[in-house]
Amino acid sequence: MNSHSKIVLSITAHPDDEVLGFGGTSYTLSQKGFSIYNLILSSEAEARQNHPKIEFLNKHTSKVQKIIGAHPPILGFFPNIKFNTVPHLELVQFIEKYIEKICPDYIFTHHPNDVNNDHYHTSKACQAAVRLFQRKDITPIKGVFFMEILSSTDWAFPIGDQNFNPNTFFEIGKEGLDKKIEGLKGYDGVMREFPHPRSVEVLTGLAAYRGGQSGLNYAEAFQAVFQRNIF
Repeated sequence: MNSHSKIVLSITAHPDDEVLGFGGTSYTLSQKGFSIYNLILSSEAEARQNHPKIEFLNKHTSKVQKIIGAHPPILGFFPNIKFNTVPHLELVQFIEKYIEKICPDYIFTHHPNDVNNDHYHTSKACQAAVRLFQRKDITPIKGVFFMEILSSTDWAFPIGDQNFNPNTFFEIGKEGLDKKIEGLKGYDGVMREFPHPRSVEVLTGLAAYRGGQSGLNYAEAFQAVFQRNIF
């Protein structure tokens, strides 16, 4: 990333997605002077089994942002696991409002083939919203990246060439990996025992594997789908 570009925005469906897909990179970039914002569209997660009360979840979400080096979370209240019931334009305009307010240089969001349907609708709305700079006089987006979410991206069944195909890798090191795991542990009920994907063993193994792919000391992988004049 260009060192002069300092604002990064992740747009995700649920609390914990921002850490699963982006937590190590969030922390690492924050240590390099980037401003990190996480927009979470469904902040209540009421469809989760044994979900915490909203006041506790919001408290946890705010605490987690500090762990991964981000600003206080931006929370939406779209219905969990029911994004398909929300008009597409409503999601798009909600995202556009914060793109216009924050003026990010880079945006990270879900891959549209994730098994979680809220991730799909988030990704499609985000893909429309990031074109806002071509319709209004705001800071142009320099790059858009799809992230991988363990227990969603990896659980999607193969459909031709539509699955997650990483082409961009960010080194997070052991420190970034530890902050990612610490952040996930800050959410009640997110971490599981091995061999579940949201276990310490699998999170560590994936970071080591992505690092091995790219010659980096632990890494998170992304699929760059839009890049504009970033060098």
